[in-house]
Amino acid sequence: MEKGKLTLKVKDELEQGVYANAISVHINPNECVLDFAYQIPNTKDPVLKLVSRVNMNHKTMESFVQIVTNALLDWKNKQKNN
Repeated sequence: MEKGKLTLKVKDELEQGVYANAISVHINPNECVLDFAYQIPNTKDPVLKLVSRVNMNHKTMESFVQIVTNALLDWKNKQKNN
């Protein structure tokens, strides 16, 4: 495989993705768990429906945080220039 080039294969049933408007992060000595949820509107008490759970080790979590931070900063900078 060429250095720096990856191919991401996505199962058909995952290709569309899911919508989440809430997230919960749990970290323990062994792993980090991200729970993505959808907050159901117009309910008396807030109701969250779990749509996806992602488990990762600490090293992967640190990489994930850096990648998301950089992507968000890039997006914000593009918005300023428009």
